[in-house]
Amino acid sequence: QVQLVESGGGLVQPGGSLRLSCAASGFRLDYYVIGWLRQAPGKEREGVLCINNRDDDTYSTDSVKGRFTISRDNAKNPIYLEMNSLKPEDTAVYYCAAIEAEKTTAQATCIRVGAPPDYWGQGTQVTVSS
Repeated sequence: QVQLVESGGGLVQPGGSLRLSCAASGFRLDYYVIGWLRQAPGKEREGVLCINNRDDDTYSTDSVKGRFTISRDNAKNPIYLEMNSLKPEDTAVYYCAAIEAEKTTAQATCIRVGAPPDYWGQGTQVTVSS
């Protein structure tokens, strides 16, 4: 079965850290742009951090720069979103998405222009609260 599966969400206090995982089954992530996007209640889905697995180009939204990073091993599967110094405004459902790299860029994936994702994960809830 071809799918993306996220895991690692949960409840964390402000200033804490979480690591989310996005794992692909049924296809290889080597030739895809992987995007981490989030959607808070009442808001549109927004791109957070995106990486092109072909050339390692990355793009992040300003609000997470210096706090969120992407990590992966040589297999490039799964892709991890490392979130540090979490703030209440980071509370959202986090999704990973995959688009064939020849159809998009990391920036385009995060700002949500151009080709739509080929695959979406089911989402994982992140809640930052004391």
